[in-house]
Amino acid sequence: MDRNLNIGVVHYSCAPFVGGVEEVINQHTSLLHRMGQSVRLLAGMGEVYREDFPVRIEPLLGSKNSSISKSHEQVKSGDYGPLRRLTNRIFETLAEWADGMDVILAHNVLHMPFNLPLTLAIRRMASRSKGPVIVSWAHDSPYFHPNYPPYLDDHPWNVLRKTHRNIHYVTISESRRQLFSGICGGVPWRVIHNGVDPASILYLDERSIRLAQELDLFNRDLVVVQPSRITPRKNLELSIHIVRGIKLLGYNILFVLTGAYDPHEQRAISYYRRLKYWIKELGMEENIAVLAEYRFKDRKKLVPDRVFIRDLYLMADLLLMTSRDEGFGLPLLEAGLVKLPIACSEIPPFREMGKEVCFFRLEEHPLSIAGRIVEYLARSSTHQMFRNVMRKHVLEVICKKEILPFLGEIVAQRGRP
Repeated sequence: MDRNLNIGVVHYSCAPFVGGVEEVINQHTSLLHRMGQSVRLLAGMGEVYREDFPVRIEPLLGSKNSSISKSHEQVKSGDYGPLRRLTNRIFETLAEWADGMDVILAHNVLHMPFNLPLTLAIRRMASRSKGPVIVSWAHDSPYFHPNYPPYLDDHPWNVLRKTHRNIHYVTISESRRQLFSGICGGVPWRVIHNGVDPASILYLDERSIRLAQELDLFNRDLVVVQPSRITPRKNLELSIHIVRGIKLLGYNILFVLTGAYDPHEQRAISYYRRLKYWIKELGMEENIAVLAEYRFKDRKKLVPDRVFIRDLYLMADLLLMTSRDEGFGLPLLEAGLVKLPIACSEIPPFREMGKEVCFFRLEEHPLSIAGRIVEYLARSSTHQMFRNVMRKHVLEVICKKEILPFLGEIVAQRGRP
């Protein structure tokens, strides 16, 4: 799609109710809004907890509404009147709310038995020739369990295991896809995993999020950070060659050098220019970010502070320190505090405080050091899981690569004759 989408999200409840589906909905709506999409949320229980996009509470859509519960009992005794009336009322609410929408993401409500009129109303919306595309975003089903209530096999409850030819079906894992295909076969089930939003979990600063987006940080194979001032004793040319070595080993690496240089000191200026020359000469401009003169795309200058450095530690795979000389080495303690793996030169202050880190000698060849660092990270189980999460399960990446292309595709299909 070459335009932003109007996306509606429906569930029984939203914040402040706590639950796995509620958290997924909160993450999806927040991030899609942040990415410029027009988002609306409709729930039966909860609060209007956001001001930046519309949240609407309609009690009749809840899983504990007394009228809904009563209609469920009446259906079991053969009285379908209340079910039909409530379905009509919910359908009218949905149709009014969804006016102008491109797509509705119905989380769980087409497969769970908590509000049958809501299930039927959404299926009725899918039967219309006009209106938003309906996506069933399925997390769970009572039919997965061997002891589910027998009445769920009877009409009209068995609609919970029936697919609709106008509805697109998504679930959250391959194992869930196999289960849903077993009970609701006949249509392709698409897997789009749940994700995490590092910005909210790690409480990242807005500048950190912007930098991560501009440098494609979450998609990298490795992110290496070095919070060092740009002076010769920091031996930053070795860092550049080590990073190049890791790149030559096949890794999409990003090296972030945070320190500044003294613009009034001629020696520091010439050293900085020499580093920039090496970065360009080695073809590393896409792999090395020197923040001393970094400007965001809107031309605002980035000024790293303690919060920003902390965020880099939290988003990185490795702290690299190549100093020839140090009095102490505070970055090693900071990295250790947040469990960030460390590779550093084998100088006395680093030796004194470093435990289970990757040491290297200053006279070693950069390619040898690069190989040692890769091997060191491969032995770290926490690093492997961290990089797996950052590469595959960051929600922003999932939204960009999977959710939005999928929604754009099905909306475009609906628009064709």
